[in-house]
Amino acid sequence: MPSWLAALESKESAARSRAGELRELIAGLSEALTLVETELSRLQITRETMTEVLADGPGPAAPVPDGESAVVPLAELVPVLLAAEASGDATVTSEAYRRILVVFAQAPGPLRCMDVCVGVGLGTAANHVEGMRSKLKRLVERGILLEAESGLFALASRAGAR
Repeated sequence: MPSWLAALESKESAARSRAGELRELIAGLSEALTLVETELSRLQITRETMTEVLADGPGPAAPVPDGESAVVPLAELVPVLLAAEASGDATVTSEAYRRILVVFAQAPGPLRCMDVCVGVGLGTAANHVEGMRSKLKRLVERGILLEAESGLFALASRAGAR
């Protein structure tokens, strides 16, 4: 009789082992499913947000921040604007160019045309980006901005300080 008992224990042990393997597999699949569901949720939220933002069209121009937090990055623009005013350069002292320079002063590093468009509150349509590229190239010609690499612009005062 001990042979059937040994066979039963062997089958029971094999079934327990297989059940443990399946539990591990289920746990791994559950974790993977949770990660994918989280990613899907984030993508759905992004889609809904972008659809909502794009349906509203371009927003108003980004306000120039007030207060002490804006003083430090904007202080580096003072010499640029004073020099432009002294030389009678109405282009650089215009409201549109000042807003562009504020975006660069507040940025932690170089920017692309599209980033600047967003920063000043324009749309990112091709006509806006190309118009901005033209303005940025004009500022490069005046020595106010540098084009570090093709399409990547930065304040010349920051590049010289590094």
